Amino acid sequence: MIRPILKYGEAPLHQRAEPVAAITPDIERLIDDMIETMYAAPGVGLAAPQVGVSVRIFVVDLSVGRERDGLMTFVNPEFVERDGMQLEEEGCLSVPGFNATVVRPARAVVKALNRHGESFEKEGTELLARAFQHEMDHLDGTLFVDRLRGIKRDLIVTKIRKLTRAGKW
Repeated sequence: MIRPILKYGEAPLHQRAEPVAAITPDIERLIDDMIETMYAAPGVGLAAPQVGVSVRIFVVDLSVGRERDGLMTFVNPEFVERDGMQLEEEGCLSVPGFNATVVRPARAVVKALNRHGESFEKEGTELLARAFQHEMDHLDGTLFVDRLRGIKRDLIVTKIRKLTRAGKW
């Protein structure tokens, strides 16, 4: 089932998500819905808080469904290592229509459980490292806009407020 994606300003996006206690049929259904929602958007990643469920799960597929082994599911993820720095433009399904250059690690290693409850580690560089950090931010109640400073952040937030007042957000 495709779920609605929350937008910047909605409470669940700005709160720290809770760890998953057990992989239950409800959690499996949530993961399936997140995958379907991510592909329908289309996006390369989606975190549970973006669909209004405040648990520590995200899915990533840089191929957007084109590669059979591209899809990755992370339950209760934690960073093991992060290093380097990259500056690239990124956007977010919860902040549609806005992009900005954000500082992210050039390399990141994440430890998590897969959808079957098995522990694994995955290293990502460049875009994958960026996706890991972006989705982990969602689990901590942070959006890319929150990582911006100065006029760029103010511009985006002001435009979102205007869209909200006009009923277009």
